[in-house]
Amino acid sequence: MKRPIRVVVAKAGLDGHDRGAKVVARALRDAGMEVIYTGVHQTPEQVVETALQEDADAIGLSLLSGAHNYIFPRVSELMKEKGLDDVPPGASLEEITTYVREAVPRKRGAAA
Repeated sequence: MKRPIRVVVAKAGLDGHDRGAKVVARALRDAGMEVIYTGVHQTPEQVVETALQEDADAIGLSLLSGAHNYIFPRVSELMKEKGLDDVPPGASLEEITTYVREAVPRKRGAAA
């Protein structure tokens, strides 16, 4: 039996607004994935350690505090140091915009 995809969803930094992260975590769970939600105020080190301990297939980072220019690169750096090169953390802006450009016209076509 194939195991479900395991995703660590983390709120990094001093940002305490976790509603969006919880919505994403629930959507992933409802899609059949195992979700490990870390809670708020996680350091990059804690996020990567959780991913290691939980044998995560992906990491979802949520951050609204403006510290993304430090936290995202630091998480990526730690992932490389710990050998988590095969674990994708989130999506690039290009991937997000490509998805939206493709999804919205499909939705508009379906609603018409």
